[in-house]
Amino acid sequence: MRRLLKDPLLWIFLVFALYPAIPYIGNFISLGSELLLWFIFTLSFNLCLGQTGLPSFGHGAFYGLGSYAAAITYLKLSGEGGGFLAPLVGGIVVGTAAAGLLGWFIKDKRGVYFAMLTVAFTQVCFGICWRWDEVTGGEAGLSGIVRTTFLGIDMKNLHNFYYLCFVVFVIAALIIRSISRSCFGLSLQSVRQNHIRSQYLGYNCNMYKFVVYALSGAFAGLSGALYCLLTQSAFADILDWSKSGDVVMATLLGGGTVSFYGPIVGSLIFIICKNLLSSLWDHWLFIYGMSFVIILCLFPTGLMGVFKRRAASKA
Repeated sequence: MRRLLKDPLLWIFLVFALYPAIPYIGNFISLGSELLLWFIFTLSFNLCLGQTGLPSFGHGAFYGLGSYAAAITYLKLSGEGGGFLAPLVGGIVVGTAAAGLLGWFIKDKRGVYFAMLTVAFTQVCFGICWRWDEVTGGEAGLSGIVRTTFLGIDMKNLHNFYYLCFVVFVIAALIIRSISRSCFGLSLQSVRQNHIRSQYLGYNCNMYKFVVYALSGAFAGLSGALYCLLTQSAFADILDWSKSGDVVMATLLGGGTVSFYGPIVGSLIFIICKNLLSSLWDHWLFIYGMSFVIILCLFPTGLMGVFKRRAASKA
């Protein structure tokens, strides 16, 4: 019991379970839902960067394709009475397929070559979605998605939708943490630390990279599908390279390379800056960008790296 109470993930779950009841802050229900889906997105990205050392700088593609998949599934297949399950499954399937396809072709690439190919893939997807009017709606995007009911619960109510996002986040976070702590996850850390030595030890590094990339794409597609249901639309803007840059900055700022909880911390900072500072000042990105530069210059391992270093020094 004492060990369970020391688990940071338990306290994160508790805080966000009570989020709607927190004075003033709890009034921003849409903000809370966006935070939860961003937690899933950044945790999925960290499977690549923090766990395996893969610089996937085009990860926004799977997020955006998951959003489009949910919208198209809803509009073309499930319809207004189709509920939420089909769009969510559609986002997961398309995210996994896209990541698996790209991962298969670039699994033997490393460093800057890997990073640039992921960025190029994102821009290709952006161009297709921006121009393919018949399927993606082109510049106008897709709209007309209406949150109805799920398991008899009215999802038009933002509180109900928030708790759906919360349940999905809990499940996704537990699965991702289980992956990172499993034998497979330890093998991924070996690939990150020394790719060549891992090959000498008998690991099929390229296959490990392919599998983790597909898994990461599945969770990114899931978060994109939730974003589609939150905004009740899908637009090509979320496929732009800047979305991939956002998830990289949030993960590094929080310290995802040294801590499982780093992406969650970074997402909190990014979403709060995006939604609150932007309402006060149009040039909020200047503050966020400067804080990112200063923190990483002073603390290269991010905010969670600072806490881990202090904890180690006290021990």
